[in-house]
Amino acid sequence: MQPGRRYAPVDHPPPMAALAPLNPHDPVAPPLPGLAKALILAGKLGQKAAEDLSRKAQAKRSTFIAELTGSGAVSAADLATTLSTAFGAPLLDLDAVDVERLPRNVLDTKTCQAFRVVVLAKRSNRLVIATADPSDQQAGEKIKFSTQLGVDWVIVEYDKLSRLVNTQSTTTAEAMDNLIGDDFHFDESTLDPDGAEEEDKSASAEVGDAPVVKFLHKMLIDAFSQRASDIHFEPYEHQYRVRFRIDGELREIAAPPVAIKDKLASRIKVLSRMDIAEKRVPQDGRMKLKISPERVIDFRVSTLPTLFGEKIVIRILDPSAARVGIDALGYEPIEKQRLLDAIGRPYGMILVTGPTGSGKTVSLYTCLNLLNKPGVNIASAEDPSEINLPGINQVNVNEKAGLTFAAALR
Repeated sequence: MQPGRRYAPVDHPPPMAALAPLNPHDPVAPPLPGLAKALILAGKLGQKAAEDLSRKAQAKRSTFIAELTGSGAVSAADLATTLSTAFGAPLLDLDAVDVERLPRNVLDTKTCQAFRVVVLAKRSNRLVIATADPSDQQAGEKIKFSTQLGVDWVIVEYDKLSRLVNTQSTTTAEAMDNLIGDDFHFDESTLDPDGAEEEDKSASAEVGDAPVVKFLHKMLIDAFSQRASDIHFEPYEHQYRVRFRIDGELREIAAPPVAIKDKLASRIKVLSRMDIAEKRVPQDGRMKLKISPERVIDFRVSTLPTLFGEKIVIRILDPSAARVGIDALGYEPIEKQRLLDAIGRPYGMILVTGPTGSGKTVSLYTCLNLLNKPGVNIASAEDPSEINLPGINQVNVNEKAGLTFAAALR
């Protein structure tokens, strides 16, 4: 360094410790939920305590609010008051609410349990919903998507809300158990989709609610035992009913909770090889039920979108019914002889008419069985083919593909 000259100061490099890389084993603070941030801003919770509670919630696969109230860091009453002020939402004491007058079946039970919410009222195109965590955006979006209604939050205490949600879900489960009965033996392996392929696992998991599966199985068994021709699953605004068509007359059999209508429809559609995501247009499908090792019952399934959900009609097709013989059909002797004379002619047409469930299909298949001999060629054009008959060439009409009745006849 020369005397008399000025030199610019030189920045010394920082110590090596400051440049050392972060230890990957050091715990990284998890992202805090909106509820935690609101409590920190309100001075009700420290940053460190919030991070610890967030880690515990992640480790236990629980919610932040459950860990918060369980730890005693903030009481449920204090939390509700703080959130009401922070979010500008009204505060309500659930003890003052008449639970019996709350709207039912607006939200499905699974959503209410998952997000800990209860519907308090429905006003025009908006829902008033009780929650202990108004910062839960996922809950708001889920409710808007499933109901197509806006959401107005009302803040309530978490412990009281949890008790009410559990009570309502228990009521639905008990109602299903009462409908099914304790003596009903359920074997899911007897109910399979039509076809040899395995059921779609992801779709099955989505609708694999045990009470719903058992209830559907029981309805199918009961309908077959009571010699019903059809099963009607009908959703309405405040009720849901199941009717059997027996001897041409519809009889109400069960009134399950409205909350199960979507799960039940999805279960039936999975078994019938339908698209469970499509709820805007009618669909058709088939499924089978094994009654015994030697006996399998076919079901033809049709769905129809209505104002309050999908109506589903299941037609019961027992292949053995076509082999009972003409004597079992109940014809008078003179009518029976006329029918035998008609089907014995070398050409002509036979018209069979009558209301639903009157026996048209079984009568026609019985006649085909009588004609089904090794020296005779038989072909049928059906829409759709209901009962499989060995030895008969059955054709399913397909209008979209150009396979009409006229084309099949030619």
